[in-house]
Amino acid sequence: MGRGPDPKLTYGYFHSPLGPLLVAGDAERLHLIRFPSEDRNGEPRAEWRRDDGVFAETFRQLDAYFAGKLTRFDLPLWRAGTAFQNTVWSALCRIPFGETVSYGALASRIGKPNASRAVGGANGANPLPIVVPCHRVIGSDKSLTGFGGGIEVKKFLLAHEQSVAANNRLRTA
Repeated sequence: MGRGPDPKLTYGYFHSPLGPLLVAGDAERLHLIRFPSEDRNGEPRAEWRRDDGVFAETFRQLDAYFAGKLTRFDLPLWRAGTAFQNTVWSALCRIPFGETVSYGALASRIGKPNASRAVGGANGANPLPIVVPCHRVIGSDKSLTGFGGGIEVKKFLLAHEQSVAANNRLRTA
């Protein structure tokens, strides 16, 4: 089983269209991203040290994502989940930008067709939303089911990606 984020992380805030995103990591890897609307504690721990400069590349890529110029992140990530969670998180990164997949379909993709609930649990435990695109997973009936940042944030991210993907298709047509 993975352990939680290191108690001595560095953190910063990225000013996104969704509000300030709490970003935390160590000198080598990004550990977490939290939305201002999250039910989980969106505040840094008291022992964390603020240094926005540590996240220059993360912020650059997030800027490019929200500007519609980046469709896949390339950042070193800290993944301390269980083996199953890490399998699901890796599969999330393979969902094409601008597309969605159901929990059941994602379970089938990882070779566990009867594990859609477990996939949902792993999806919900993802500490790196946006970068590891858990928002791209929806209900089998196309409903926008749970999301740590809230359904409105999920709607925003999906609409943003679908718009960028449609514009990219028009440019290449």
